[in-house]
Amino acid sequence: MFSLFKRRAPVTAHVNGAPLSVEPGETLLQAALRNGVAFPHSCRVGGCATCKCRLTSGRVKELTQAGYVLSEEELDQGFILACQSVPTSDIAVEVDLGAMPAQRRVAGRVIGQERLTHDITALRIQLSESLHYKAGQFANLSLAPLGDHARSYSFATDVQPDAQVQFFVRKVPGGALSSLVNEGSLVGTEAVVEGPLGEFWLRPADAPLLFIAGGSGLAPILAMLREAARSECARPVTLLFGARQERDLYGLEDIQDIARHWQGRFDFLPVLSGQTDADGWQGERGMVGDHIARHVAGGPHTYLCGPPVMVDACTAILTQSGVAREHIFADRFTTIRGQQ
Repeated sequence: MFSLFKRRAPVTAHVNGAPLSVEPGETLLQAALRNGVAFPHSCRVGGCATCKCRLTSGRVKELTQAGYVLSEEELDQGFILACQSVPTSDIAVEVDLGAMPAQRRVAGRVIGQERLTHDITALRIQLSESLHYKAGQFANLSLAPLGDHARSYSFATDVQPDAQVQFFVRKVPGGALSSLVNEGSLVGTEAVVEGPLGEFWLRPADAPLLFIAGGSGLAPILAMLREAARSECARPVTLLFGARQERDLYGLEDIQDIARHWQGRFDFLPVLSGQTDADGWQGERGMVGDHIARHVAGGPHTYLCGPPVMVDACTAILTQSGVAREHIFADRFTTIRGQQ
């Protein structure tokens, strides 16, 4: 009977043939990083697929469903997310250890704050040197008053020639960094931006584009659209922006400007879930996912960013509507990723 209470023994994970010890309850990524292995990773919460690897032997317990970020083909080939996989036996995996994006820490200073909504503030930072990234990626941001306390936010613009970057910071109750940004004046405050991170960016293709954003998830989508507009992209575009009330809509002038410069069709559809008939709103109502089905003709490549509940629900609707899983790209914000 007392054997039931014995502590589980460590198991061994062979990463490209090299063994490393994995403690009980530890994910493969945690074990790899603890052992000094430069394992590709980014969000660490199962939302970006940077840490994907192929399980060639053994068993793992998956903490979240990988089908939201891995294609059916990858799942059939045995791919797993290292950050969400706890080995339950000795395992062997194959991974491209050269896939880790080149990350840098660049110092900067806050040069602007702009309140976008009652709970989202745009923070503009002048970097000491240019940081190269793909529009759609994110970075870890830290501010001097909080020391090394860092949180992840998507770049809200594409790379600028003046080395300025911008983030949209949504206030979360109890969030130290988000409260600091939304409640106080930070102009002149020293900052550090570390990145780039993530695999959310616009893939080259000729297919129509469907963008779906919720809340501060509009940031990376605006960056991708602005960059594509500057490159004279002519792919047909539909942008669905989900919010609760009309006061939660923002970035409308930016969207109008992008639409004016877009070389092809550009449709913008804001959808409000908490607006009533008495509020005078003349636009679309309901959940943003309710409006997907009529925008999937032509097999659009779809990019989603926002709260996990929204992203997961919309992903399910997209696949049910016939959109190929390999043509769905998502960035799922969590309380760790982009909200505190």
